[in-house]
Amino acid sequence: MPRILVVEDEPQMQKFLRASLTSHGYRVVESATGGDGLMQAQTHNPDLVLLDLGLPDMDGLEVTKGLRAWTATPIIVISARGQEEDKIRALDEGADDYLTKPFSTGELMARIRVALRHAMRSGLERAEPVLEVGGLKMDLDKRQVFVEGAEVHLTPIEYKLLTVLMKNAGKVLTHRQLLKEVWGPAYATQTQYLRVYMVQLRHKLEREPARPRYLVTEPGIGYRLKTED
Repeated sequence: MPRILVVEDEPQMQKFLRASLTSHGYRVVESATGGDGLMQAQTHNPDLVLLDLGLPDMDGLEVTKGLRAWTATPIIVISARGQEEDKIRALDEGADDYLTKPFSTGELMARIRVALRHAMRSGLERAEPVLEVGGLKMDLDKRQVFVEGAEVHLTPIEYKLLTVLMKNAGKVLTHRQLLKEVWGPAYATQTQYLRVYMVQLRHKLEREPARPRYLVTEPGIGYRLKTED
């Protein structure tokens, strides 16, 4: 069964989470501080992290940043902070979900199942060696990109940006989503970075960059990699 790291310093909540998780068959690793939680994550490589924000040594947002520096493991924040801005900050820093205390065992288990399923699907998508949309083709194993059969050389950032768009082909991605995926949460408002690289990508991938066939702008929202009509 999946291993879950619980980073929580409140004894009663620790007890509740331990009993709930083990009764549903999950393996549990526990930490009472953010620093130890980061160490345990590296040691045990958990399948999911349950993270409190109000830790004695550091804010849970710092733990989230630390985890996101090296792992895509799902993070579910469990916190007594119920304000919308707290939830937005946690999600923007890389958390996958947010549960406000108190919550029921049923709700917790449901959120865990959803997060684990999502992680599994993402893993399968990453394992797909070739992505194709119309005349665009990406070989993820060889890190090669082709347009109408001709290889195109991209910079690392261009390649990462195109990968995100290809994996979400047909879906509108906001500026914030793309910036977080490609540059990281700290750059979520730096839209000028995104504009510059989109121009560069269009010049390399589009026959007519001013009239793009693939890399479509959604005004005021973001971009979409257009699939074949």
